[in-house]
Amino acid sequence: MTSLDKGLIRQFDTQLKALYRLSDMVIISAVLGGIVEYYYLEWDTNYSLWLLLSTLGFAFFAELLRVYDRFRGNNFSSTGRSLALSWIGVIFVISMARFYYPVINEDQEFYFMVWVNLAPLSLFIWHFAIFTGLTLIRSLGRNSRTVAIIGSTRLGHEIAQILTTESWLGLNLTGIFDDRRIKQKQRILAESEDLAGNINDVVIRAKQGEIDIVYITLELKAQDRIKFILGELADTTVSVYFVPDLFVFDLLRSRWSHLEGIPIVSIYDTPFYGIDGAVKRMFDIIAASIILIIIAIPMLIIAISIKLTSPGPIIFKQRRYGFKGEEILVWKFRSMTTCDNGDNVKQATQNDARITKLGAFLRRTSLDELPQFINVLQGHMSIIGPRPHAVAHNELYRTKIKGYMLRHKVKPGITGLAQIKGFRGETDTLEKMDGRIRYDLEYISKWSLWLDIKIFFLTVFKGFISSKAY
Repeated sequence: MTSLDKGLIRQFDTQLKALYRLSDMVIISAVLGGIVEYYYLEWDTNYSLWLLLSTLGFAFFAELLRVYDRFRGNNFSSTGRSLALSWIGVIFVISMARFYYPVINEDQEFYFMVWVNLAPLSLFIWHFAIFTGLTLIRSLGRNSRTVAIIGSTRLGHEIAQILTTESWLGLNLTGIFDDRRIKQKQRILAESEDLAGNINDVVIRAKQGEIDIVYITLELKAQDRIKFILGELADTTVSVYFVPDLFVFDLLRSRWSHLEGIPIVSIYDTPFYGIDGAVKRMFDIIAASIILIIIAIPMLIIAISIKLTSPGPIIFKQRRYGFKGEEILVWKFRSMTTCDNGDNVKQATQNDARITKLGAFLRRTSLDELPQFINVLQGHMSIIGPRPHAVAHNELYRTKIKGYMLRHKVKPGITGLAQIKGFRGETDTLEKMDGRIRYDLEYISKWSLWLDIKIFFLTVFKGFISSKAY
């Protein structure tokens, strides 16, 4: 195979990316133009404003989310998510513009909604078609790269397995190279392992143009060997990637960043920086506002019922840990005859004498949690996130469960992944609490807007009423 076949698209990469960006603007404009033609509308100044705000806004957010700079190792789901978030950003920009100028007239509302739904769908189909086309080209051996792995380590073999099974990546593995055979107990290797050669072989092949990419998967402690390898490969034109085995740590939302040019990697971090944090907050404000409007009358009825059936306040405010471990007051409809809020808070148990008759119903149906949508608007909570625990429980379990306090890297939620997985209600054993924390940390690690939406709907359809809530 010639180098032209292997780099069929690479040689025109800059031009193709420019056309890629332009094609998105054309699609956004074409969809609006098609709607105007289909409904026999006359072109209005507002339509021009829609196009201006949408194309500029989408271009900005798409660049921010690296829609056009995707490494071939990513699957389409990451691109699809970035497209969706970019379009959400467009909607946000247009919504903000409405506060200052009538961008959308009443008689244009319908056409705007048609366009705002068809445009992202068209973009999604277009990008998926490109992804599918590139996948097909790579599976045929075109636009491919030849890869060598330096380091016969566990991580090196995992990468080799991925390259061997995922042909759509267009990364053809030439083999694993290493200078040393290390004792079996130090490596996860098969006894019959065959190396493709040593490091000198990689350098020779690279100089001959037989290798395009080199992955170095040596241990972090092998600094001298890594420096030597980099020095040798500096006399070639291959792309070199160092793949540190960070999975020796328990990572929580790990990411690369820079400090005055010095690369750093986070081990424990929050997912809600930058645009992701803005999207999360926007979802909370919009959803909580809509829900509070819907439940306003039921909340009034519940409040009156509590006042008539038992003495005490309607709303029970309890101290709990919020974002970054800061204390917040979480609101609930009072369901007990007592309002424990000190250093020793007893969890509610089955047939708990402190629970009122109305309170038992409220707790079983989760209606006692409704005031927490006000906490969401206050910014103290999120709709989706780890459930907040009483301060006393935090101080108890942080000493018994590894990583317990990491759940406070995000705002606490009204519902969460742990709740839809069955860890709801009393946690009377350490194993139950450990299970809840495990799902809380999984939520933080895997967070996406789609995961929030999934948890929200699963809570609506199966999570409100539970026999474990008492």
